Amino acid sequence: MRRCKLLLFLLFLGFVNVEGQEIKSVKITDIEKIIAESKTPLIVNMWATWCKPCVEELPYFLEEVNKYNTSKGTADSIQLLLVSFDFALSFPEGISKFAAKRNINAPIVWLNETNADYFCPKIDAKWSGAIPATLFINNKSGYRNFFEAQISHDQLKDEIKAILK
Repeated sequence: MRRCKLLLFLLFLGFVNVEGQEIKSVKITDIEKIIAESKTPLIVNMWATWCKPCVEELPYFLEEVNKYNTSKGTADSIQLLLVSFDFALSFPEGISKFAAKRNINAPIVWLNETNADYFCPKIDAKWSGAIPATLFINNKSGYRNFFEAQISHDQLKDEIKAILK
């Protein structure tokens, strides 16, 4: 009986862990709208669960945005949007499991687009489509900067300072 209860408990934990946030499918026009309507500084990070440099930099983004938002409150918050470039087979379950396993609390959307020639220039004219890629934007100050590479923790801290000016 005791073994049965333990097994049920472990099964329950397994189900709890796979239940993550809802991952929505979006088009590039949805991302454009989010960027255009942002009232606070916004970081849009393009990534995938299978991309090693993407996964390596994610903790920095989560840590720095959470640290800033905890110290400043919601009025002056920085928004982080994670745009997944995972393959359709990973949507939504694989992405959701990945996020739950790593305790990712930032909103994640899955870009349901296949034509990089169409969607890349809508984020930045120089973007080739490689990931990780990150857009830093502050509509109030007019600040906009784009990186098509993995960002170090120090680079991210500097970019957050710049986006807040």
